[in-house]
Amino acid sequence: FKKGEFKLSNTKLKIFALVIMFIDHVGQFLPNTPEWFNWIGRIVAPIFIYFVVVGVKHTSNKKKYLIRLYVFSLFMAIINMSLNQIFDETNVYIWNNFFSSLFLVALVIVLLEHFKVKYLLLLSFWQIISFIICVLIVEWYQILELNYLEGTYYFWGSIFANIIFVEGSYLGVVIGLIFYISRFEKLRLIIFYSGFILLFYLISIRLISNIGPISQTYFFPFSNYQWMMFFALPFLLLYNGERGQGLKYLFYIFYPLHLIIIFLIAQYMI
Repeated sequence: FKKGEFKLSNTKLKIFALVIMFIDHVGQFLPNTPEWFNWIGRIVAPIFIYFVVVGVKHTSNKKKYLIRLYVFSLFMAIINMSLNQIFDETNVYIWNNFFSSLFLVALVIVLLEHFKVKYLLLLSFWQIISFIICVLIVEWYQILELNYLEGTYYFWGSIFANIIFVEGSYLGVVIGLIFYISRFEKLRLIIFYSGFILLFYLISIRLISNIGPISQTYFFPFSNYQWMMFFALPFLLLYNGERGQGLKYLFYIFYPLHLIIIFLIAQYMI
């Protein structure tokens, strides 16, 4: 790189994303916080998804990498369900479990790397089976049922790794695939990622115009701001391909810890 050119390592980008994540979750749980806390938070998921794709590409042990993500996904699911059961009557719930989304992204990328059709078919079949299992458990057997039904689905979705019932649903996997096919080439990344965000926005605004008043369409960029994940792109373009200081387990520790603390503060403020 040219002298004086500003670039960010893996570690620096992750620390930046963690700070923004903290602000986003403060906005999610604590009352009377500015909505822009959640606006800027849209850039976080794409950054971590990008580094999962990078991680799958460069890890020496893909199986161990997948197991670690899944174990932390289970850990977070159990924490969420435990807290939700304890504070069920307050109607303030914690459902965040980005580990489950990252696990599915990593799993799909690993299967594509090996490109064994039978494994891809098995994963597709498992998504159908696990969807049925989740619905039966929640709707029929009502196991670990919460007042917030979606929270129960998120729990079982994490357990069975179902793409519909995890945080971000299919969106995280699609973004992961875009990063994978871009092959870390900046021009491809700009074209594919920008194109997807534009398509996502146009489809979303079309849907909202069909089901809501026209005023919702005019204010849609601010009432439904998921499209703001586009602004992760400039930061990804600043990535210099270097690992940095490492801090391998920083995200794994910070993610559940800060969520638990913010959630408990929110309960105290009720």
